[in-house]
Amino acid sequence: MITTTDLTKVYRTRDREVTALDGVDLHVREGEVFGVVGQSGAGKSSLIRCVNLLERPTSGTVTVDGQELTALAGNGKRAGRELRAARGRIGMVFQHFNLLSSRTVLGNVELPLEILGHSGQERTRKAHELLDLVGLADQAKAHPAQLSGGQKQRVGITRALAGDPKVLLSDEATSALDPETTRSVLQLLRDLKEQLGLTVLLITHEMDVVKAVCDSAALMKNGRITESGTVPELLATPGSELARELFPVGGVPSAPDRTVVDVTFHGETTTEPVISKLARTYEVDISILGAAMDTVAGRQVGRMRIELPGGFEDNVVPIGFLREQGLTVDVAAVTDVTQNAKDARDAKGGQNGGNTDAVGSTAGLVGEGAK
Repeated sequence: MITTTDLTKVYRTRDREVTALDGVDLHVREGEVFGVVGQSGAGKSSLIRCVNLLERPTSGTVTVDGQELTALAGNGKRAGRELRAARGRIGMVFQHFNLLSSRTVLGNVELPLEILGHSGQERTRKAHELLDLVGLADQAKAHPAQLSGGQKQRVGITRALAGDPKVLLSDEATSALDPETTRSVLQLLRDLKEQLGLTVLLITHEMDVVKAVCDSAALMKNGRITESGTVPELLATPGSELARELFPVGGVPSAPDRTVVDVTFHGETTTEPVISKLARTYEVDISILGAAMDTVAGRQVGRMRIELPGGFEDNVVPIGFLREQGLTVDVAAVTDVTQNAKDARDAKGGQNGGNTDAVGSTAGLVGEGAK
């Protein structure tokens, strides 16, 4: 549904150039929610604005629903009309709502329909239908100043749906909302995707957003996509940085002569006492350094950091056993684990919490016998 090929965007000033996008290849399948994750300055917003050509790419192509939008970016009335028509099939939700304070909720939703040339009666009917769909039918006569942040964002989403788009773009739409409101807005996006058959591309820096709503995800760094795939695929990929970010597990080895292993449980393995079986089968003492479990893309997923006595050579067979059980296993260097733990403590101001509940929640994965 959305494909970018070798997409580049360079911003030029008098004395320097900034490359915001550096050869981005992205593919979003029809009917999925695709999240692009990255820190500030990674190029996420430039990417989403190039998808609907609010920003003109320096080079590369953008294709949406089989139509190459970058081919419509030339001069001339015909190209302009075709580009406007193509944009009409793409809805956009912004971080800061961008509602007109002088208009009612109903008036804000009617605005794009006015621009599209719909009659007054048709605008009102359509706007009321959409407000009912998002649960704001009783707020039609209210003004933005009378709404909560979550309600304002729902109006923004409703307005984006006014033109019956096939694609919905969301640029950090929940970053200004509290956690509870964020969850409700994300659930609304998921519901709308199912009900209207939308394809959703969302930009975020919050991993919880990916866990809550995304079918697929990509990680952006310095204007490039460094990895992408469905969320289950990413979680099953050894060494995936996105998987580590989605399920961060802490814990420092008790001594240098230890093997630290990060294990990802998914599918049926989440209910199997695999760690207990490992301890009994090979009579090995296992220390659990950290763990986390959550539901991602409708599937239960768990990650656990364990410590095995001895070096890697001493644990080749136990590690092989874990992989034979269908688990994703990453062997971490002790120095990397120690440094990562220090960085995490520094980031949290020296606080060390959160693992106790996570370990308790993954008791089913451990069973009895793991030490």
